[in-house]
Amino acid sequence: MKKALFSAILLAAALLADAKVKMPAVFSDNMVLQRETQAALWGTATPGAKVTVKASWTKSTVSTTASSEDGKWFLRVQTPQAGGPYTITVSDGDKLTFSNVLIGEVWFCSGQSNMEMPVKGYPGQPVAGASDVIYSARRSTPIRMCTVKRNASYKEVDDCHAEWQENVPEAVANTSATAYFFAQHIQSALDIPVGLLISDWGGATLESWMSREALEKALPDLDLSFLATGKSKDTPQHTPCLLFNGMVKPVAPYTVKGWIWYQGESNVMRAEQYASLQAAYAGMMRELWGNPEMPFYFVQIAPFLYQGNADKQGGARLMEAQEKSLDMIPFSGMATTADIGEEHCIHPPYKKEVGRRLAMVALKQTYGLPVWGAEAPRFDKAEYQEDGKILLSFKNNDSGLGPVNEDIPGFEVAGEDKVFHPATGRVQKGYQTILVSCPEVSKPVAVRYAFRNYNHGLVRSGNSIALGPFRTDDW
Repeated sequence: MKKALFSAILLAAALLADAKVKMPAVFSDNMVLQRETQAALWGTATPGAKVTVKASWTKSTVSTTASSEDGKWFLRVQTPQAGGPYTITVSDGDKLTFSNVLIGEVWFCSGQSNMEMPVKGYPGQPVAGASDVIYSARRSTPIRMCTVKRNASYKEVDDCHAEWQENVPEAVANTSATAYFFAQHIQSALDIPVGLLISDWGGATLESWMSREALEKALPDLDLSFLATGKSKDTPQHTPCLLFNGMVKPVAPYTVKGWIWYQGESNVMRAEQYASLQAAYAGMMRELWGNPEMPFYFVQIAPFLYQGNADKQGGARLMEAQEKSLDMIPFSGMATTADIGEEHCIHPPYKKEVGRRLAMVALKQTYGLPVWGAEAPRFDKAEYQEDGKILLSFKNNDSGLGPVNEDIPGFEVAGEDKVFHPATGRVQKGYQTILVSCPEVSKPVAVRYAFRNYNHGLVRSGNSIALGPFRTDDW
């Protein structure tokens, strides 16, 4: 009896000793908190204990009481204007201190391998201009990065492996290139700190980044019974919910301004469902973060030899679905890549340009800067003329179209027989329209542009942003 009582006392003491205040790995030294907002902080502490947060930018404190059952706590702290470094102390009797904290703009960055591709590139697959960016990285540049390590889980988890890093060469080299170049433009334009919270996995399907609840609504016929058994025949990044559970849920709702997304290559064979699925994903993320207007900016996948054939259309149909979702998702924007794809490499090297295009949309739509020609031009309408030519008009076209004074390949025209023939386009006077002609089709009924898995798109805006693939038919 005495032995059992002694063991119980030891166990209780061990539990109490282990119950000191803790926070998930997404909170660490060097982190960036979103400026001028109620930033979320959470963790665990001694059950029933008072948890107090003191930040060095203010004389006041914020406190809450940890759950008497599991010790979980959650609170929000008002952040100041951009600046730092600051310290934050969290205490329930024991103290947890975070140093070198900056206040600025925080963006969540997610997707598959084109988001994951680091500044240093992949073996045999470089990132253009990477060396200059890496060796010139300085700690004093207020860009911070936090990359969530890969973790696939059949159940939602509360924590992950991650750590905020400063802008030093080694950290920059291993950070998502798309995200980093995006941050460079945002930081330069706003002249304030920028934080990147990055969660990505090469080859990941969109479904792997979605919660069970979101998928049950979006794809009610999808069998998710494997989540209960913890067994799947597919790879982790191709299995629904696993990356959401292990790599998104643990960092939500770390307060961010918005999120950028580069994904779609692994959904090429299911393009018909992608537009509505991406809209459901966006809704899920906004609900998770408690912000129905959280900005969402994504990259249209680049031309590539999808399906092992440049002339097939799976990739083009996925690009079409992405553009369609742009109209379904409020507070969203899209960066096109029709001009910078690689036929034999699914990871184009021009990540700096991708980051620039994402940043321009964000700077205009989210930050209200007068960014000229930020959005990609988009097809608007086709006028079929009596001479068999087609006059195309476009939206988002204030900066005009190019190239000028030359025939532009990549167009196709079909008559009533639905057989497409190569055609050429030519930018017209005023740079607002393109006239398409095809001698083989006297009475055209449909026109397509760059609507193949691989077609190097030449049409760009005056700000050098590509026109994405489009078609007027639904065949």
